[in-house]
Amino acid sequence: MEKRIKLFGGVSILAGIMIGSGIFFLGGQILSRVGNSLLLSLLAWLVGGLITLFSALTYAELGSLFPENGGYFVYLSKAYGKRTAFLSGHMNLVLSSSGSIALLALFFGQFIAFIVPGLGAGGATWLGVWAIVILTIVNWMGLKAGVVTQVIFMVAKIIPIVMVILMAYVAGDVIPETTSVLSEMTFFEILIGFGFAVVGTLWAYEGWTNLNAIAGNMKEPKKDLPKALSISTIGVMIVYVLFIFSMYRLVPYQTIVETNEAGGFFIFNAAYVLFGEAGLGVIMISVAISVFGALNGSIMVFPRVYQKMSKNGLFFKVFSKENEFKVPGYSLLISSGIGLTLLLLGFDIDALLTFVVFAGLIFNTLIFFSVFKFRKTHPIKEHPRYQVWGYPTVPIVAIVSMGMLLIATLVESFVPSLIGVAVLAVGYLIVRLKIKEPKKRTLKSGSTESTPQKKS
Repeated sequence: MEKRIKLFGGVSILAGIMIGSGIFFLGGQILSRVGNSLLLSLLAWLVGGLITLFSALTYAELGSLFPENGGYFVYLSKAYGKRTAFLSGHMNLVLSSSGSIALLALFFGQFIAFIVPGLGAGGATWLGVWAIVILTIVNWMGLKAGVVTQVIFMVAKIIPIVMVILMAYVAGDVIPETTSVLSEMTFFEILIGFGFAVVGTLWAYEGWTNLNAIAGNMKEPKKDLPKALSISTIGVMIVYVLFIFSMYRLVPYQTIVETNEAGGFFIFNAAYVLFGEAGLGVIMISVAISVFGALNGSIMVFPRVYQKMSKNGLFFKVFSKENEFKVPGYSLLISSGIGLTLLLLGFDIDALLTFVVFAGLIFNTLIFFSVFKFRKTHPIKEHPRYQVWGYPTVPIVAIVSMGMLLIATLVESFVPSLIGVAVLAVGYLIVRLKIKEPKKRTLKSGSTESTPQKKS
């Protein structure tokens, strides 16, 4: 296995996936979900960032304990067995990870459509299709090609974001208002709206689990993986909160509300304030570059999980094979192929967003529980590793937050959630019929070990 990824490469992959479309597209949606309260919207971005940080720190311990490709699939398999691991991989292949590819491609096409009038919705979709195809070809050419592409687009995207933040503090003269429609909402409506707003921010933070999926390709995963997770998550959280606040410094409150109601994006208003007509196109291109980079990172890492599933006997053998460039080629093709399918089926942004978040909320909760289990079965003294800061409080906060956010998602996005439940049910039937767990036998010491069985 190629060991090409160092700390900077890890940060570039992770932050490059996290900083994609969400921060540009979801600002208006987050604001409307909290009754157009600027203060609550900023709080939602901050809370989403903290939940992501606590989650990432927990993942850092697991990644340094099991520094191999596969990420969440490996942790679930070792903690709960084959069936649970298969369910997670099944959900991600059919909906969550593939939905992320589809959503990023859709956003990319929509932004190009803003730049080139006349393309329309159909043109935007086909631009997304071509983006997936091109980046699949790039990543087919080897890990190095994917990583280099990711580093280039990471630098290209962060420069304009930082520039907008700095210029907002220099040129921005709008005093953010506290006006909102919260007074017309019940406490329960505010609570649910805030919860779903935080869920929305989690899409913008989505991607923090993906470096663990290629930990086996890192040169020093036990040392660099926790650092990359911490640096990326904290850095992205700071950038997001400052970026949204800079929007409120540049665009009057009433303009923001009217833009949201018209289905627009107030980042364009801010860009016009800063740069005029000429600069507006530059900002649009910068955003498209950002989304393209996030799409590349997603296409690069997801196939490694399906390859791991195949090697563990939980997926067709062909998906474990690597091409001439040492890339899991068939896994790459099916990952991109299902992403293309979801894109062409015409699901809207809210539905795809729910697909992406739904499975993560369920299985990440189980993964966070596994930290407590591994502390007992893999003692620190015998298995040296990074230890999550604030244990056990930080994993507990992550678990409680995931549970609350899952409820908010079910309430606010019921129909797409039902699709997620249906896919999960189909996966469960496959598990019950086709996958057998190895039997456990008790040793004299009182511990257990697995008795190998034939693959079903």
